[in-house]
Amino acid sequence: MCGIASRRKAEELILQGKVKVNGLVVKELGWRVDPQKDVVEVESIEVKPIRKRYIVLYKPCCYITALGESKDNKKTIQELLKDIPERVYPAGRLDYNAEGLLILTNDGELAHKIMHPRHKLPKTYLVWVSGKVSLQTIESMKRGATLEDGFAKPDRVKLIEHERDKSLLEIVFHEGRKHIVKRFVSHFGHKVTRLKRTAIGPISLEGMKPGQWRDMKAEELKKLKIALGLNRRS
Repeated sequence: MCGIASRRKAEELILQGKVKVNGLVVKELGWRVDPQKDVVEVESIEVKPIRKRYIVLYKPCCYITALGESKDNKKTIQELLKDIPERVYPAGRLDYNAEGLLILTNDGELAHKIMHPRHKLPKTYLVWVSGKVSLQTIESMKRGATLEDGFAKPDRVKLIEHERDKSLLEIVFHEGRKHIVKRFVSHFGHKVTRLKRTAIGPISLEGMKPGQWRDMKAEELKKLKIALGLNRRS
């Protein structure tokens, strides 16, 4: 929680005698401390817990999912994150031309689980495509397709509406391979004209506008942890 080391590495530091509590070396694993009263030092440097922060951001189109300045002067999401003293990082990415939900956090374990396909956390997208997508094509999409980097099968595909020569789909994937939605749709002869991620697991963009961010609600975080198998922890 202090950003010093992983749990395993922290245990090594303790056993090596590099950790002090109130000026005394502690080599006992599991030693309890009160962060409000006790002084903890690692290699003579005092450390304090960092507040964990969980941010929900509605990334607009034409912003790079990166912190700091871009090399080609394109806008980055850093410009949207005001008044956040903690250093948070995006748990996943969205293409420059895509919009929608990003989760940013300084909780490394949670971020890793969000991004890893093994945990099968669904990511929901609204996908505007060129042409009229037939019901037959929808059924083919449900069965999946072999792309250049392997087989891809969405968790769900739904035709929302037709509008002249355009169609609106809802597609859910639990993996995050690069451009997977665009490449998957292209495999069936349609081009994505607009892409919006509306949800990551139980977290959604409901009520938010492009460019807005908010802190994740406690109930949302609880549901997210349950979805990721972290419900046994605080």
